[in-house]
Amino acid sequence: MENIIIPQADVIPVAWGWFQALLLLTFPIHLLAMNAMLGGLAIGIVQHLRGGTVEKKLAHRIAVALPLVIAFVVNFGVAPYLFLQVIYGQFLYSSSVLMGTFWILIIPILIIGYYGAYLYDFKFNSLGIFGPFIAIIVFCLLLVIGFFFSNNMLLMSLPERFTDYFSQKNGTMLVYDNVTFWPRYLHMMCGALAVGGLFVGVLGRFRKAADIELADHCERLGLNVFLVFTLVNVGLGLWYLFSLPHSQLMLFMGGNIGATALLVVALFTVIGALVMAFKRKFWLSFFLGVTLVVFMTFLRSWLRTDYLSDYFSLDQLQLVPQYSPFIFFLVTLVAGIICIAWLVKKSADAFSTP
Repeated sequence: MENIIIPQADVIPVAWGWFQALLLLTFPIHLLAMNAMLGGLAIGIVQHLRGGTVEKKLAHRIAVALPLVIAFVVNFGVAPYLFLQVIYGQFLYSSSVLMGTFWILIIPILIIGYYGAYLYDFKFNSLGIFGPFIAIIVFCLLLVIGFFFSNNMLLMSLPERFTDYFSQKNGTMLVYDNVTFWPRYLHMMCGALAVGGLFVGVLGRFRKAADIELADHCERLGLNVFLVFTLVNVGLGLWYLFSLPHSQLMLFMGGNIGATALLVVALFTVIGALVMAFKRKFWLSFFLGVTLVVFMTFLRSWLRTDYLSDYFSLDQLQLVPQYSPFIFFLVTLVAGIICIAWLVKKSADAFSTP
């Protein structure tokens, strides 16, 4: 039955380690952009509703940045998603089809949310009291997209659920009833709010020469948000950890030395980030926060591999060498990174001007 439900893996043109490395390289960038988008928007909404002069300035700066950040989230999400398809395609394609009705809805939801972000930016002043409500709608739409993505990423790791297709053939299969789903989803969203605080602090740094009052407010608020939501997320992370099936839990409790060691290092990184935020050391907090996101992506990859270990291992991928397309890809990747670095610099310069 498993051979019927789980399709045959595609052949790969180079060793699977290349794709795994590229996945682990690109996914943290997507996550950081997503955190800036979701967490920054949440902070902007609260600041807009509070209505003070400096608070409204900050909300406006976030509104201006929001469409650009969403564009980064979408574009930086393409690469890790494609690498995930290459090495786990038989599981990811299957789960996407099984929840296909909701999966395809992501496109119109994103379009509406993107339009709302531009509306909130371009009509910030003229929208008046309706501005925060437009932003709240955008925020809720982004949460829905995250909900669907979390369902798909968990469903692809649970091939034993694929047989539910025979009783649910309309593409509406979700796994929010799984005991790990809600702590997993809330851990991700709360982490976005925490890192969003750091993003707001960076926005303030860009404005330091033009508006010292706004810059100080951004840094103070950003560190407070990062501190509070990171503390909350520690609790959510423990909830998620202990909701895992026993075999996956033991992976991080000594069953795998590498995974256990990485979890311990991540916990010390959390402590360091909290201490630095409490001491108001912004750049150290920022560096440790980014490092923590990278560690979380490695732990996530380890967990996925263990979930699928009864059905598949990366060593089973069949290699049919085709090196020239991969070399061309790497050259294009380097060129793309240079272009993106130039774009980020130009964007940063634009945000730093009055």
